Amino acid sequence: MKLKFIKVSDVDIKAKATIHKTGKLGFSSNAIDYLGIDENKYIKFAIDDEDKKEDIMYAVITDISDSESFNISKAGNYFYVNTKGLFDNLGFDYIKNKIIFDLVKVDYEENQIIKMVKRIISNKKKEVTI
Repeated sequence: MKLKFIKVSDVDIKAKATIHKTGKLGFSSNAIDYLGIDENKYIKFAIDDEDKKEDIMYAVITDISDSESFNISKAGNYFYVNTKGLFDNLGFDYIKNKIIFDLVKVDYEENQIIKMVKRIISNKKKEVTI
């Protein structure tokens, strides 16, 4: 038997990205550090054709701009990607619901990619009766 102990720092990652009501995907400060995001980078998104779970997407941060990559933009200390068309095409209702992705690096074909696990929080407003 060969035990490998898991470090808390390896699993206690608070990297997140949130779809805003404009359709833009904004990254938390932890995600920016964890993923090495800056304004000279691009991001590519993927879904698993074999396992079509709607709650998981994948992404790769890259230095290369091509037909599959989205530009990462910066406004102040905030980084975002204009993903409105992507999320509209995937049928994500980011207007009625707050959609957050927990971001974790995973190995895929000898490369590290980002696993994006979707969480949905309902934005239902409480009705007030007068």
